[in-house]
Amino acid sequence: MKAGDLGELALRNLREAVLRSTLTTLGVAVGVASLVAWLSLGIGLQALATKRLSNSGLFDTVIVTQRRNVQSMRRPPAESSPAKNARLLDEDAKKDLERLPNVVEVYSQVRFPTEVRYEGTPYSTIVAGIPASAQGNGSFDGIQGHFFSGANADEAILQIEFAKDLSTQPSSLIGKDLVVRYAERQALAPQAPGSPGSKIADADTGGFSIVPREKKLSIVGIIETEPAAGFGGFGSGRLLMPLEVASSLRAAQVNDLRDAVRATNGKPVYASLTVRAKSASLVPGIETGIKNMGFGTFSLQDATKSLQVFFRIFDMLLFIFGSLALAVATLGIINTLVMAILERRREIGILKALGAADRDVKNLFFVEASVMGFFGGVLGVGFGWLVGRAVTFGINVYLKRQSLPSTDVFSVPWWLVLLAIVLAVLVSLAAGLYPASRAAKLNPVEALRYE
Repeated sequence: MKAGDLGELALRNLREAVLRSTLTTLGVAVGVASLVAWLSLGIGLQALATKRLSNSGLFDTVIVTQRRNVQSMRRPPAESSPAKNARLLDEDAKKDLERLPNVVEVYSQVRFPTEVRYEGTPYSTIVAGIPASAQGNGSFDGIQGHFFSGANADEAILQIEFAKDLSTQPSSLIGKDLVVRYAERQALAPQAPGSPGSKIADADTGGFSIVPREKKLSIVGIIETEPAAGFGGFGSGRLLMPLEVASSLRAAQVNDLRDAVRATNGKPVYASLTVRAKSASLVPGIETGIKNMGFGTFSLQDATKSLQVFFRIFDMLLFIFGSLALAVATLGIINTLVMAILERRREIGILKALGAADRDVKNLFFVEASVMGFFGGVLGVGFGWLVGRAVTFGINVYLKRQSLPSTDVFSVPWWLVLLAIVLAVLVSLAAGLYPASRAAKLNPVEALRYE
């Protein structure tokens, strides 16, 4: 039997049982819609998490520490070199890091406790310095106000929770001033030889004294998140200022007490440095180069390996749940085709009497099953997309009422559309195996006698 004749006959049979065929096709559509909706949810959540992390500047960031500090970062040491090869993370090391290929910038982390005075009332908080490159950080997309006007501007950006501590109407703070009280670190003058304590001063020239200081800042913006945690990785800041301004304050930080009792030959030693790569794909190579220099490294790509495994398992579970409805639709196809055999036994007998082979009869039922599967797959993709749009709309309405930024948790890429349609056709063909085999085995004489 020719392919054209086979297709024409199959479509005619489906039209004659249009109600049953339509209901079966809708069953396949519902199954495919369920599958597409579940998988698009998993894909959308993964894309959302990846986008947020990528925009935050975390994927292209490497945190550099001295090797003896790697253990304190709660991750197993990746280095097996002897401790004697470990270098001090000083200014010379910073310059060496800046000379590495594909490195955009290297900066120290400035984060210190402080007291903020606003309208005469003191508030304790943490100040963090933010580099100018952080303006492209996704954390600042929904900022109220604007980013720092310059690298040396005496301006501040507040985290929303801290802003709420200062005022019941955080947006009213923009344009107003506050005062930051901090402890400035001043180096001690070297003692004369022979004076009391001179041996200690000679052994460690990194001594310093603490002097209270104040800095007046103008509030220019308010943000929802804490981007300082992303750039440093070890903490967060609720009051942000330009990194250059924060560095010029020479404020005493947590690691200063440790450095005060450790010989550093008079050179400032950083607790850690942040290295930004040109792109996230270049991070592994930069990490290797930094380790060869004798330092410890940490990047978010190391930590996200387990996150990728989680999303793979999550997608697999969503696929299983979404396939349950498609399995029910498969039973509907089998039922439709089996009923068609009972109703068309005489027709099948005539076809075989006219010379149709068993293979032609099988192909006829396979074509009918594939047609229902194809149209069911196309309709199912459309239904699944509409479900995703409807749920996204509802979620965004809720987020808007909660004063939160809108988001898109569903994503239907082209390959998912193709996969859903192909899977619907394959499932329909599999469902047609039994009815097609049963129809092909009919005896033409008995079929012609059937009333």
